Formats: sequence, C-alpha cells, structure tokens
Amino acid sequence: MEAREPLRELGGALRAVLARLREGEPGEGREPFELPRFWDALGQTFKVTSQEATKLSLAFSGPPLTSAEDCRKLSEDVQNAILAVATVYYWLPKGQGTTLRKMVRDATTEVVEGMIQLTETILNAPLESLSQEQLISTGGVWEACEQVSSLPRDNQAAVASALAACLGVVKDALEEMEHALVEGQDPYSDIMEDEELGFRGNRDTYWSEADRKLLSSCVGLMKASKACLKKVLGVVKAYGKVDSPEQIAQLDDLADIANEISPSVDELALSMYPPVNELAVRLNAAKLASVLKKVLEITKTSHVCPPSEEGWVQFLTDAVDHNMNKIKNFTQGQL
Repeated sequence: MEAREPLRELGGALRAVLARLREGEPGEGREPFELPRFWDALGQTFKVTSQEATKLSLAFSGPPLTSAEDCRKLSEDVQNAILAVATVYYWLPKGQGTTLRKMVRDATTEVVEGMIQLTETILNAPLESLSQEQLISTGGVWEACEQVSSLPRDNQAAVASALAACLGVVKDALEEMEHALVEGQDPYSDIMEDEELGFRGNRDTYWSEADRKLLSSCVGLMKASKACLKKVLGVVKAYGKVDSPEQIAQLDDLADIANEISPSVDELALSMYPPVNELAVRLNAAKLASVLKKVLEITKTSHVCPPSEEGWVQFLTDAVDHNMNKIKNFTQGQL
C-alpha cells in the first residue's frame, strides 16, 4: 500500500483547498479584471482537472501496479489542477456580484469534492481492480467539470437563474397544496392505512369548512408568491444590467430577498395541514406577506422596473394585502 501514500497526502491537500474555498472570501481580484478572460481560464482549468481525473482513474484500473513514483507524479498533477481551479475562482472580484460568485464557488467546490471522492474510492479499493464506485466517482468529476459551460456568465444571468430556481420550488408547493385541497376532506388519503388500527377515525387528519375558508386565502398568498417571482424574473431578464456597481448590487439585493420566498411558502404550506393551528398559519402568512412586499418594494426602486412596469408591482402589493387581511379576519379569535 506504500505506493498509494502520495494519494493519501493528496486527499489531505485537497481537503485543505476545499476548506479555504468554503470559508475564505476572494480578494478584490486582479486589476483590471476581464470577465471573458476569467471564463476562458476557468473553462481551461476545469477541462484539465477532468483530464487529470481520467488519468488518475486509469492508472488504478488494473495491472500493472502503479509505482510510488508514478503515483506521486499523478498526485502532483491532480493537486496542481485543483489549485489552478481555486486560483482562477479567486480572480473573480466581489464587485462582479455576490450571486454570480456564489454560483461559481459552488461549481468549484463540487469539482474539489468530486476529486476527493475519487481519491478516497481508489484508496479504499482492492489493488489491481476497477470498482463500480471508482467508475461512478470518475464520472462525478467529469460531470462537475462540465458544469462550467452552463454557469451564468454575469450577475444578471446568475440572478435570473436563482429566481427561476425559487419559482420552480414555489410552483411545486402551490401545486401540491391545490391538489390536496381538491382531493377532498382528507389530505392524507395517499398515505397507507395502519395495518393494525385499520381506517383512521381521527378528525385531526381532516379539514373543516372553516379551515378551508382560511386556506383559500393562504393559497391566494401562495399564488401571489408565484406571480411575484414570475414577474420579477421577467423584468430582470428584460431590463437587468451589469454596467455599474450599483446595478450589480441591486440585482444581488433582489436575489437575496427573493431567496426568502420559497422557504416562507414551505413554512406556510406545512402549517396548513390538519390539525390546523390558526395562529401558526397567521404568523407564517404574515412572514410570507412581509417578504413579498419587500421583494416588490426593492423591485420598484431598482433599475429593472421602468415606469411601464410599475402597474403590476402595485397590483401584486394589493393582492398580498387583500389575502393577508382576509387571513387576519379568519384568525381574529386567536389573538
């Protein structure tokens, strides 16, 4: 096993790189920073890393055994490739946008994690054999390296991507709740009956008529969340710019607050299942309404909202208030 000792050292070195990526902040980058040059360099380092993963995996795929010297050389090449990936990531200055930088960092850490997984798989495998795990780990590195081609190229594209992801989650939550409400009185009807207890007789698993009136306004709030994200995504795509630090920062502010919508929708949805705690529903609805109004406010004051777009901002603000007022009326007795 001595021949594989450089691989153990490589694992430690890669984990140190990973820790720095997760904890550390890139500096202000090189001046002057050129975005096209950055993407060319990052693409090249990801490509080299993918090739080094292939070489490493092939070297340990069967006889003859790899010598300690060859193992050291392979390990050094992998380490240099990973250091190059991290170095290029650190070129990206904060001023290019925190949303963009987070997506690039996530892609970079995935490559490093994939390579750590591959080295561990090789170390744990018997000599002179190519395990299924090693094939999967090698493919994992390839996949992580290929991600670079689909990364957003500037902060406008990054924020649009983040908003689209939030919209997808909210759509799913809304569809699930609408489906449960249409199914009838028992939202748990798709859960298997208990074999010993037989059919459930517990009314806590059903919605009352009063519950349904309250929930229809909650669904209205969830629909407003979906509409809000859809409209904000549309204006970011149509009017979003990255020509000035102020525009880049405004886009980041939008992404940051919009990221709070989907967890707030999920919390409201969870509290809507029976037995319904009206106070919990009211509090979660108020939290979601507050987040939505912040998103609409930030949108209205940013460069993505010309006067021609202000109408829908006001309409959605009114829709949020309308549903929230109805929820307050239904839950008045809980305060």
